[in-house]
Amino acid sequence: MFQTFDSHASPDQGPGRLAALRARLAEEGLAGFLVPRADVHQGEYVTARDERLQWLTGFTGSAGFCVVLPDLAGVFIDGRYRTQVKGQVDLGHFTPVPWPEVKAGDWIRANLASGVVGFDPWLHTADEIERIEAALQGSGVSLRAVENQVDAIWEGQPGPVVGRVFVHPLEFAGESAGDKRARLAAGLRELGQDHAVITLPDSICWLLNIRGSDVPKNPVVQGFAILGADGGVRLFVDAAKLDETVRAHLGDVTVEAPEGFEAALRGLQGKVRVDKGTAPLAVSLAVGTCVWGDDPCRLPKARKNAAELSGMREAHLRDGAAMVEFLAWLDSPARGKTEIDVVVALEGFRRASNAFHDISFDTICGAGPHGAIMHYRVTEESNRTIGEDTLLLVDSGAQYLDGTTDITRTVAIGDPGDEARTCYTRVLQGMIGISRLRWPRGLSGRDLDPVARYPLWVHGQDFDHGTGHGVGAFLSVHEGPQRLSRVSEVPFEPGMILSNEPGYYREGAFGIRLENLIVVEEAAKLGDGRDQLSFETLTFVPLDRRLIRGDLLGPGERDWLNLYHARVLELIGPRVSAGARDWLVGACAPI
Repeated sequence: MFQTFDSHASPDQGPGRLAALRARLAEEGLAGFLVPRADVHQGEYVTARDERLQWLTGFTGSAGFCVVLPDLAGVFIDGRYRTQVKGQVDLGHFTPVPWPEVKAGDWIRANLASGVVGFDPWLHTADEIERIEAALQGSGVSLRAVENQVDAIWEGQPGPVVGRVFVHPLEFAGESAGDKRARLAAGLRELGQDHAVITLPDSICWLLNIRGSDVPKNPVVQGFAILGADGGVRLFVDAAKLDETVRAHLGDVTVEAPEGFEAALRGLQGKVRVDKGTAPLAVSLAVGTCVWGDDPCRLPKARKNAAELSGMREAHLRDGAAMVEFLAWLDSPARGKTEIDVVVALEGFRRASNAFHDISFDTICGAGPHGAIMHYRVTEESNRTIGEDTLLLVDSGAQYLDGTTDITRTVAIGDPGDEARTCYTRVLQGMIGISRLRWPRGLSGRDLDPVARYPLWVHGQDFDHGTGHGVGAFLSVHEGPQRLSRVSEVPFEPGMILSNEPGYYREGAFGIRLENLIVVEEAAKLGDGRDQLSFETLTFVPLDRRLIRGDLLGPGERDWLNLYHARVLELIGPRVSAGARDWLVGACAPI
């Protein structure tokens, strides 16, 4: 159940640790050092051992980095964290920098006249370092790969996690590991490539039909793999994670110690495929003939097969029932409950399912002004009692053995006022706009993202995060390469699952976000019979009618909403208790 988050750092600890790091850099002849929020797998969620950015600065967000210079330490954060960072770092010693608007290379060039900035080549991709070096060309500043300078001063740094690995059954995977290996190996041969290096844990898990417990909330195995053009796989993972059942499942996969990975790279013959955007720079430096190419698992993994989609649909119905039980509980009444009460109760409703594995991320539960902190995580210190006439934002999800869920609902506590209802309705219009879309095959997230923002844009409003991210099938809740975002150029394909989550945030007042998961599907032929795609909605949980201004909805929007609520009642009603069903009938009444 609920546990207070151990940040390993607080604003008052940051200055001392920053001073120690600068002393270390001076000893090494370095003018600066890059401290990313990343591990060797470039994962969004990392173990305690890899929380270097958090340890140094106190910032707990899931994305960002710090550039430490002799007189300045910039903490680069995107739009999701610009409110949060101000309360987590010592602003007298650390300077928040808006990213990606401000690029690391440009910032370093503007704030350092000359010197060498060090970086750990296992924590940065070749793509990332190449961009920074390009920005520094012609300046007196250069980059140098060095040992990790934070690790050198971090006393009591946690050790590596040795989590249990388990088999992901074929009934949920839909394709055997042997068939996946053969299919991807054929792709390598067609391109004249001899090996592919796989560094993403979710890719390894998908390829081998295994799951793990190395990273909180994400059932992945931390390790590396080398796929050969003959279909052979060398898996570099701590052998203590594997029991006899898993070893039997892996069959002819060669299991080797992670410490031998770099030497194995140096010994590879022929053309070696490396993903420039996800693999550590150290990988490409170690191989002989490096050929840049996407991780061969990412697109096949993103295109869910029939079994995976079936599992995801069932997981969402199960999760929808838990959410309805929770929302009915919350309504009776919410006053006097705290954010922690809400988090604990929601996990309890999900845990009641015998298919529950874990939550898919730390629940975001923000009452009133906390809702404006996009990735707010309640602690014992920040815990807020839910008051009258306010908004409550709850963003949560679960890992079930057959699927992964992610849902956000913003609900009214009392009467939050007309302005809140107006903003909520505009956000809802954006979500409905995405849900109803049909588009020509070949378009990407960049093309569709504006549809979610238009109802806000026409009133001078917006939200500072992407409209949606990819989602795995009993894997990472954030999965690439597909995204609903103005920076994504990956074409949508049938089977890809994404979140649809527009929002609106007013710092110090309230936050609104609505989120359903959707899957790309072939659209039924209309008109000229053009080749088009559309979205199927996976999430079935009512939207708060008390916050919807029906007079702002167009006929098509109203029809979509009423049909959606009718489907929620039809699909979820038989799965909940009598009391929750009574609540659901009212919650799904037509607008």
